[in-house]
Amino acid sequence: MSSLDLLRELIAFPSVSLTPNADLMARVQALLSEAGIASTLVSDPQDASRCNLFASVGPQDTAGVLLSGHTDVVPAKGQPWTFPPFEATERDGRIYGRGSSDMKGFVACAVVAMINAARQPLKRPLLLALSFDEEIGCVGVRHLLRALEGKLPAPSLCIVGEPTLMKIGTGHKGKAAYRAMCCGQAGHSGLAPRFVNAIHTATDLIAALREVQQELAESGPQEDGYAIPYSTVHVGTIRGGRALNIVPEECELDFEIRNVSEDDPAQILAHILEVTRARMTANNAHPDAAPPNVRLINAYPGLATDEDSSAVRLLTSLLPPDTVRTKVAFGTEGGLFRQQWDRTPVLICGPGSIEVAHKADEYVEISQIEACDLMLSRLTTYLCSPD
Repeated sequence: MSSLDLLRELIAFPSVSLTPNADLMARVQALLSEAGIASTLVSDPQDASRCNLFASVGPQDTAGVLLSGHTDVVPAKGQPWTFPPFEATERDGRIYGRGSSDMKGFVACAVVAMINAARQPLKRPLLLALSFDEEIGCVGVRHLLRALEGKLPAPSLCIVGEPTLMKIGTGHKGKAAYRAMCCGQAGHSGLAPRFVNAIHTATDLIAALREVQQELAESGPQEDGYAIPYSTVHVGTIRGGRALNIVPEECELDFEIRNVSEDDPAQILAHILEVTRARMTANNAHPDAAPPNVRLINAYPGLATDEDSSAVRLLTSLLPPDTVRTKVAFGTEGGLFRQQWDRTPVLICGPGSIEVAHKADEYVEISQIEACDLMLSRLTTYLCSPD
């Protein structure tokens, strides 16, 4: 089976985050088994229909190279697709379909690389880790990492195959996602000044978020290589109020901090809350008004791999000589792998473009799949060479 053939199959599995991916994993497991490769499924403890997969081929007592990818995709419902999102469509040198770029293209290439490597005299192993629910905060891979702890030598390199147009990604920002609950007092809007308005408290928080963002842009640490070189603050959702004539008693909003390596998101959050309290005072908030109650929903660490490292030199040797090195604007499980194996360098390199991911008519260029296949073939040759 070619990578393109497998990609067409994988697109047909509607493995949206928080929905089952077990059928997709069963298909991958069957293909590996046919090649004589044993694999292990590590399920969500609360839902066996969502699972990770781990496999290894080659010697088991030495450090190898880990290929990592996620099998979940973002929803397609409500987007203006002109192609069926869960059916691969080939047109003008591209494969269209949800997940084609992010990141079933790499998953297909990695599985085929494992099958091909099983027929080679490997001196070091090739490892495969496929996870679930990455799109909602690298949720699934955490279960896999716990299951692998102490079970194998730390890999000498981890390649996360997120779409980089086959450029070498050496880093990404960390992320902390928060949920803020602003509490008020329900009452008739004709007597509104008597009551605490939860939405008013939320607006003070939002204003503080915007003020702190401006501070970060103007005077916060800057890290070269990113499209946005400083830490960012972003409000994603807001929910509040029951009716126009009722003072709202609750308003909930979700926001995130994506931090460069010099910034600590906990310190940024503390400053945001300090500015919120100051704004509430300046705006003459109701005497009974309380600051927002903020809790952490999810977080993952950033990633920074030295561009002069042997890992970067190795990956560079497997790619065209003019391959660009970059830092990516999205998060990956790479920081979690680095936490698990603190000496394992992690790089991001995969087919497709993040510019088309999560959009209607997502696609991957066939030439990108071919380039990934070539890189992984060269990697297998390297794993067959003496130390």
